[in-house]
Amino acid sequence: MTDEKEMRQVMAQTLTKIAEKDDRIVLLDADLMSCHATKCFKEAHPDRFINVGIAEANMVGIAAGMSAFGKIPFVFSFAPFATRRCYDQIFISVAYAKRNVKIVGSDPGVVAEANGGTHMPFEDMAIMRAIPHMVCFEPTDAAMMEKAIPQIIEYPGAVYTRMFRKKAEQIFDDSLDFKLGKAIEIKDGKDVTLIASGIMVDRAVKAADILKEQGVDAKVINMHTWKPLDVEAIKAAAKKTGAIVTCENHNVRCGLGSAVAEVVVEECPVPIKMVGVQDEFGQVGKNAYLSEVYHLTTQDIVDAALAVIKKK
Repeated sequence: MTDEKEMRQVMAQTLTKIAEKDDRIVLLDADLMSCHATKCFKEAHPDRFINVGIAEANMVGIAAGMSAFGKIPFVFSFAPFATRRCYDQIFISVAYAKRNVKIVGSDPGVVAEANGGTHMPFEDMAIMRAIPHMVCFEPTDAAMMEKAIPQIIEYPGAVYTRMFRKKAEQIFDDSLDFKLGKAIEIKDGKDVTLIASGIMVDRAVKAADILKEQGVDAKVINMHTWKPLDVEAIKAAAKKTGAIVTCENHNVRCGLGSAVAEVVVEECPVPIKMVGVQDEFGQVGKNAYLSEVYHLTTQDIVDAALAVIKKK
């Protein structure tokens, strides 16, 4: 089932509502108000909204300065521009300076679709994960997005949110109770663990259903926070199932698969397969087509699970 609201609407509307009682919240956008649905914030709080224009490095610098005076800035742009285009400003002016800036990068991986390779970030979480103390978060659906925003505001430091702008496949409802940095077990299992994030969570759940028909009992874990990573959840899954498949809409090089492998190789070595982009650039296309091209489909997860089980 698909969410009723788009992720961008939930993000913008929740921030607008919280800002009614918290005047520390400010929002900066790189001339993408329609893309990020941030017009509602501008209309409600015009004195705390800045359209910086297509000048992302300046936007981050302004946000860092505002943070130094006690504000909590949220900066919005397409993910490649919110990360790699202004990486040095994020690294030095925000992270190194210990500023409380929240960065939102939209259209991750193949969901950038028609914007093509220049706008299709397969590396954003990798480079952000390399910044000391940076929290790296990818919400799964609207319910998780809404519950995450107060936690992001409360965290006293830099946070990067990798946001799918449109309607996500619904995994959770309003009863969701979760914490940043703590993985969610969606389904228990004993034969293999599927660790997924973002749009790949729904595909992992569907893969587990297919595997069940083939006599394979798959555990499914939603690893929404790539940093700090839930080490204990990974260790427990490795010990119980003895095989892991990571599922990410991102380059497997330095991505979620690499992060999980770092834990496994030190704590509980088991076979791993990584479903994700295999060191490639993006291209123009629809989500379904690109998922086939880059082997991000439900069937790819099934095949990886069957292959990794044979290595146990």
